[in-house]
Amino acid sequence: MNVVVCNKLLKVYGKKKALNELSFTIQENKITGLIGRNGAGKTTLLKVLAGFLHETAGDVQVFSEKPFNNLKVSANRIYIDDQMSFPSSLTLKDILHTAGTFYANWNQELAERLFDYFSFHPKQRHQHLSKGMKSTFHMILALSARCPLTILDEPTTGMDSAVRKDFYRALLKEYLEHPRTIILSSHLLNEIEDLLEDVLLIKEGEMTLHMSIADLKEYAIGLNGQEDAVNEIVGNREILYEKRIGLDSAYIVVKNNFTDSEKEHASYRGVEMTSVAADDLCTYLTSKTKGGIDDVFSRG
Repeated sequence: MNVVVCNKLLKVYGKKKALNELSFTIQENKITGLIGRNGAGKTTLLKVLAGFLHETAGDVQVFSEKPFNNLKVSANRIYIDDQMSFPSSLTLKDILHTAGTFYANWNQELAERLFDYFSFHPKQRHQHLSKGMKSTFHMILALSARCPLTILDEPTTGMDSAVRKDFYRALLKEYLEHPRTIILSSHLLNEIEDLLEDVLLIKEGEMTLHMSIADLKEYAIGLNGQEDAVNEIVGNREILYEKRIGLDSAYIVVKNNFTDSEKEHASYRGVEMTSVAADDLCTYLTSKTKGGIDDVFSRG
């Protein structure tokens, strides 16, 4: 079953296309990483899916219905970001108890165990928490709600390293015990790739790729060696990233579609072929130039 279906989804602010004809589907009970640089359109997309924003054009379906101001969608999804606010009259414990009236699958026992583990005080107020503690409290809401669609927009903002690790561990354990569709947005793929089944990569409002994390890890290959030899092996292939090393060496990343005979020839020419980390690949694919920041200092 597809929980999310987008077909040529467009969202325009003035003259800027925040989302530019995105088409993709997200299946039930999968963890999908929404990856992109700041300003890529991640938050806009998630707010459209959550029903907070109306699309400008195209079609978007969540649970087979239009999400904007839709009660069915609202009842079956939770949206978490660092801008959440709550009435100042409510304590943190009040918020947890009130949440149980909003979410049909709410697990109060889990909420209280997480609340105690992270050393919150029942009478604390949300507005008095630090940024990291707010994110941690929001994580408790997200996990305890057990919504069929859980949308997490940069959920670890402000968390220290130890708490982030606890969050990722708790998220995985909860998902395995109670599967649900989770969309997790981040610009730090290296921290979350072990959680993900699929990756949706967007750049400047457009979809760059959508595939399984396993396929992403095999998507590209790096070639390292003498510049003339590397260029010969690359041939007419599209270059995803390139960097000169010293006076006459180069490192170039291209799609991983070499035949065995081509790999043998590369080895003969002294060109080393290496795997490309998924996080590095996403950085290359969303860079404004093939050489990244190095191009700013080039003297070509």
